[in-house]
Order: sequence, then structure tokens, then C-alpha cells
Amino acid sequence: MHDAAGGAVTNPQDVGALVIGAGPAGLMAAEVLAGQGAQVMVAEAMPTPARKFLMAGKSGLNLTKDEPWELFMTRYGGSAPRAPAPSMGAGARPPGYLITEEFGPQEVISWARGLEIELFSGSTGRVFPVGMKASPLLRSWLARLAGQGVDLRTRWRWNGFDGVFWRFEVPEGTALLRPRTVVLALGGASWPRLGSDAAWVPWLVGRGVEVVPFQPANMGFRVSWSAQMARHFGQAVKGVALWAGEHVSRGEWVVTAKGIEGGGVYEVSAAIRDGARVHVDLAPDLGVDELARRFARAPSRLSIGNRLRRGLGDPVRAALLMEWGRPLPLANDELARRAKALVLSHEGPMGIARAISSAGGIAAESVAETLELKAMPGVFVAGEMLDWEAPTGGYLLTGCLATGRRAGRGAAAYLAAARR
Repeated sequence: MHDAAGGAVTNPQDVGALVIGAGPAGLMAAEVLAGQGAQVMVAEAMPTPARKFLMAGKSGLNLTKDEPWELFMTRYGGSAPRAPAPSMGAGARPPGYLITEEFGPQEVISWARGLEIELFSGSTGRVFPVGMKASPLLRSWLARLAGQGVDLRTRWRWNGFDGVFWRFEVPEGTALLRPRTVVLALGGASWPRLGSDAAWVPWLVGRGVEVVPFQPANMGFRVSWSAQMARHFGQAVKGVALWAGEHVSRGEWVVTAKGIEGGGVYEVSAAIRDGARVHVDLAPDLGVDELARRFARAPSRLSIGNRLRRGLGDPVRAALLMEWGRPLPLANDELARRAKALVLSHEGPMGIARAISSAGGIAAESVAETLELKAMPGVFVAGEMLDWEAPTGGYLLTGCLATGRRAGRGAAAYLAAARR
């Protein structure tokens, strides 16, 4: 038997539980299903699993943020984690609610320690493996899954439907699967070269699933710098505050040849992307009067650039004031006010292909609280396929793990009900 392109087609295969996507959400769903006694196959399009997870680990794997659940949940946006409507009654949650108290920061910490990964919390509450790498955790996790009997197939790319079958491009040609339940964990639309290419959107939309268009999240912004800024490319901007709307960030960020990037920018990037005007406070620990006195103490014979460096104590901050603050006021008090409320000029967000994550995805209205697709009974979704976003700092991974766990539990319950 051959498909239209001439490749061999294997005989249709029955599968108990099929998980498509071997990132953190898919692997967590597989772990839950296998723990409930299901026969689990995981299909991954890439040659190796969890490529984006491994890339995140190159700069130190930030698993979660050790803070109270109520505060933790305020960092999530999109339709999936939205607050319940008043009409739903006290304690009610809308379909698709992202994370429950059953799997928040403390549960992620316990889960990682269960894989014999030693952790530590940084000064800001961010939780990392002691080795600061993703690969040891992934190896331990894959070994545990193999011990549970999970069948991991790499280079298996989902290619839509063939009647009642799920169709895959595989090294041998084409495979057709008939699963009893499916967990989709295919990612969003950021870093498509690592596997999250959103190719699944038309297949699910064709089955009646509502998908919110994808946008970049946790991304940088394009800036057309003057030639004088070139000397500062690659340098970190420290000790400043960014605010956009109600959101404030004190994190570091970087001046690059194409614009601005880094954690401090990512923390307020959603508000900027959605139209909020962004300001920079170049001296957030100083009042206007104190900063004006520092400018005044600089000898008048100095150039304006050197005066600003003396007052701000940093050449990069001085350069930003000269770049975005012109025409510069002459009076020291006015110069100080300008430095503490500097309008950040940019030309929009950088592309989604290099964004850390994406906003948009399957709308909450399309999923039940178990993360089962209403239009496709027995099919569950997890991870960045859902319409949610969060800043970097442990929120992204926790969201993926939590939704993978919920989808896995939903699929296991679906199998159990089918057996009954």
C-alpha cells in the first residue's frame, strides 16, 4: 500500500493513548497516562524530544517561581487562565482554566526532586536545577517514562487526518493510527525550527475548534538606533525601571543592533505589544531633586555626554537619554525629570519566529475544564497550543507542565469511562 506521494503506508494501528508532541506538556501528559495504566505512544516530529526545553536550559533552566499561588496566577494572560465571570458563582472556574492549586510552584518543585534533581531558589524566587542545565532532568524523565512502558517515536510528524485515522509522516513513509484518546501538545508558533510551527491550526479549525491568532510573546522590540549607539551594542542596561501601563519591570535588558531584548523587556512586552506607551526611569532609586543635584555637580566644562555619565553613573544609561531624550533640556531639574520618565521609542515587536513564546492559540471556549476539545470528544490539548501567555521567570514551564498534567488526567478519565 502506498500513499499519493509514493511512500509506503503501514497498516492502521490501534493505540490506547496517543500523545503528539514530546515537549514538557506532552511528556507530562504521557507520565500521567502511563501512571494510570494506559498504553501510551508519544509521537514527536523532531529527531529528539524536548528541543525547545533543552534550548531554554542553555541559559539556566528556570523551572518555576517560588511564590504564593494567588500571586503566581496573576502573571498569566489570555483566555485560558481568565478569571471566572461573576455569573458563574463563587469558586467556579470557566472552561479551560489554566492552572489549579493542585499543580503550582510547590508541586513543580516536588516533581523535579522526584526525578532526583537538586534545586535552588535565586534571590528573586526563581527556581533552578543546581547544575543549571535541562539535559540531566530530561534524561531522568525519559528514563522514568521508558520504565513506565511509554513508547516514544521520533521523526513522526502529524499530517492531519485520513478519515477516522490520524496520519503521520514517518521515516518509512506514512503511518495511520486509530487511538482511543489523544493529547495534543504541539506548541504554539515561536521558534518553529525547533518544532512549534502551528501547522496544526487548519486541521483543528476544520473540525470546529476556535483558534485565537498567534502573536509574539516575551519578545524584543525593533529600534532604529543612531550611529552613536553602535558602541553600546551587546551591553546590558542595568539599574533602570521600565513601565508600560500598570506593569513595571526592574530587570536587565540588552541593547542590540536591531533593538532591545532581555528579561526586563520581556516582563512588560505583552503590554507594549498591545499598545501601552512605555517609559524608562534611568534612576529609579533616586528622586528628581537628588538626580538634579548630581547633574549640577558635574563641571560645566564637560560635554553633555560626560555630564550625563557623571549624573547617571553609567555610560549606557547616558547614551539612552541622549538617544531618546532629545532635544535635551538645559535646566538640571528638567533634565532629571526627563531621565526619570524617558519615552522609549520603538518600531514594534520583533518577529514571532524568535520570540521566547507566543500568545494566542485554542480559545478557552473550545475546551472543557479537563482540556478536552468540545468539538472533538476524546481529544485533549496542553501547553502553548492553548490561548495563554506569561512572562519568563518560571511561569512558562509551570504552565506547560500543569496543562500537560491536567490533559493527561482528563484523557485517563476518558479511557476509564470508555472501559466502563
